[in-house]
Amino acid sequence: MTTHTPAPSSCQVVFPALGTTAAVLVSDSVALPAAEAVLRAELAVVDRTCSRFRPDSELTRVNVSAGVPTTVSTYFAEALQAALRAARLTDGAVDPTVGSAVIALGYDRTFASLSPEDARPVPVARPAPGWRRIAFDPRTRRLRLPPDTRLDLGATAKALAADRAARQAAAVTGRGVLVSLGGDLATAGPGPEDGWRIALADDHARPAPEGGAAVAVTGGALATSGIRVRSWRRGGRVLHHIVDPATGEPAAPVWRTVTVAAATCVDANAVSTAAIVLGERALDRLRATALPARLTRLDGTVVRLGGWPPDSHAPAPAGSRDTALGGPR
Repeated sequence: MTTHTPAPSSCQVVFPALGTTAAVLVSDSVALPAAEAVLRAELAVVDRTCSRFRPDSELTRVNVSAGVPTTVSTYFAEALQAALRAARLTDGAVDPTVGSAVIALGYDRTFASLSPEDARPVPVARPAPGWRRIAFDPRTRRLRLPPDTRLDLGATAKALAADRAARQAAAVTGRGVLVSLGGDLATAGPGPEDGWRIALADDHARPAPEGGAAVAVTGGALATSGIRVRSWRRGGRVLHHIVDPATGEPAAPVWRTVTVAAATCVDANAVSTAAIVLGERALDRLRATALPARLTRLDGTVVRLGGWPPDSHAPAPAGSRDTALGGPR
């Protein structure tokens, strides 16, 4: 499931970034240039700091230094703490030490550069080293990874960037702001009276289906994880990018997409990703959190938890923004 961008308007801008689609919407078109500038600046920082595809990124430097203590930047420290929070929140179902496992599966370059058919056999999977083995002092920003460990901050760093950009843009403009990064949504400030309307679909990069399901977001954040958008074939197997840290393998396919609402995009992202990893066990976990969630099985059957409302298929009210932005990564 994803959220889709409405028809072009003076209150939004959409552009490619971080290998996905970035969008910012504002409640007043006057605020759009400033909000866009905030978002682009945030994206430049998160890419420079947390990209595992850039040889000059701070993440690359940190991974090369595994086993040796190193001091990280303020931004990297915040991104790492977001990843560690996700690991704690999900009891390790989301774990930043899956970097080597993701690379072994063949996701060793930007997704757009991946071959959809790779004849090489899939290497024997190994469990992730485990987030609890990371030694990090937030006060001094000193970090020591276990030897031969690679961090992958991709999902949580993107969610953090959405949270940060929305807050900063709302503070700068004094208007309501919605930021979407590949379907992970964060809002801040006073939004439209009837909320930001979000269309639900399987791919945020495609047009929202006519008459498709939609929800209204009045605050907080929404994140969707899925196994359909970033998938490829290797050694005759269909693989996807969400790795189970316990096995080093792609999570068993139970849910096509999972969407979760929470106070922050980091938390919504952590819980939605964990649900993909946990499969059927996710239902009890989600009930315990009481967070609103919408899970779609492979056959299209939908499970709603935590007060997630029935799908609305009614046309958007006049002047509302039907946004298809919150889709699988």
